[in-house]
Amino acid sequence: FSLLRLWDTDARNGVLIYLLLADRDIEIVADRGLNMVQAAEWETICRRIEQALRRRDFEQGVVEGIEAVSRVLAEHFPRRAGDRNELPDRPVTL
Repeated sequence: FSLLRLWDTDARNGVLIYLLLADRDIEIVADRGLNMVQAAEWETICRRIEQALRRRDFEQGVVEGIEAVSRVLAEHFPRRAGDRNELPDRPVTL
C-alpha cells in the first residue's frame, strides 16, 4: 500500500485489491477515508472474486471485483465536477 503511495489521495480513499497468488488469497486494503465501510463488505467482494478464480474465470472475477469496489467508492465518494483520477488503474506485479 505504501510502496504504491495509495494513501496520497486527497480524500484518503485509495483502495488496493491484492491478489496473493502464492497463498491463493485476496485482500482489499482501503485507506482511512473509507473506514465507514464494514470489513464484511470488503470480505464479500473478496470471496466473490475467489469463487470466480476457482472456476478459472479469471478475467470475469477480477473485473467484477473492480466493479464492486467502484460501486462502494461511488456510494461514499460520488463524482464531483473537477474530480480527477489520482491513482493509476493499471495492475502492478510485486
